[in-house]
Amino acid sequence: MITRVDSVRPMTVEQNTLASDQMPRHVAIIMDGNGRWAQQRGKPRVWGHKNGVESVRRAVSFCRQKGIASLTLFAFSSENWRRPEGEVSTLMELFILVLNNEVKKLNRNDVRLKVVGDTSRFSDKLQAKIQKAEELTKNNTALVLNIAANYGGRWDIAQAARKAAQDSIDNNECVDNISEAAIDKHMCLADQPPLDLLIRTGGDFRISNFLIWQAAYAELYFTDVLWPDFDETAFTEAVGAFVERERRFGFTGEQIKNQTVTSPCPIIEQE
Repeated sequence: MITRVDSVRPMTVEQNTLASDQMPRHVAIIMDGNGRWAQQRGKPRVWGHKNGVESVRRAVSFCRQKGIASLTLFAFSSENWRRPEGEVSTLMELFILVLNNEVKKLNRNDVRLKVVGDTSRFSDKLQAKIQKAEELTKNNTALVLNIAANYGGRWDIAQAARKAAQDSIDNNECVDNISEAAIDKHMCLADQPPLDLLIRTGGDFRISNFLIWQAAYAELYFTDVLWPDFDETAFTEAVGAFVERERRFGFTGEQIKNQTVTSPCPIIEQE
């Protein structure tokens, strides 16, 4: 099911009534609207990206407080290299600055940081920062914060398919027998809960090559709220919409209501 809202409406589910067993286990956000937010204020687009960092902090805090297991943020897509050189350069500098300033705070709050995507295109300095941050936080368990950087959903599927094919070759198996599960175990987020809720801010009505494998049965939520304005109230509204939905995963509503389904998310059969 898809929900689109034009603005943050009065909450239908109050924040303090959201039970932990109702919460999504894995939330992903396409953080769109930074540039437009800045332009509306007569500022350069990069100013919006810098102000968007505060919304990241709020989102992490919300997930940490609500017991959400994984939060995946779309920070830089594989297509974003096409943007003006100055904007790309500023985004890379901002990435390094955020790693310098935020990783110790994440570690103190038991948050594990994982960067997903093809990081080989980044500078040696940025790659080293990423590796150091992931190493520092690798044993934290309260929340996994995935930052999708130089990430594309098609790239993710392609790299997983190559690895699955190589597994078949190494095991002298026929590649014709490669299953969904064989590919799924090599996807970037295979070690985490299935994606439950995909949020896009900024008003556009698409997922822009983000988590296209993982989003197969995710609930989609679109809002016109620009990312720097996405606060706890907006996040609560998105989760409230998620809580009110009936997720069927191919079953009928009667099967769900009668509790005849043994698995809450039977998307991919395990090998």
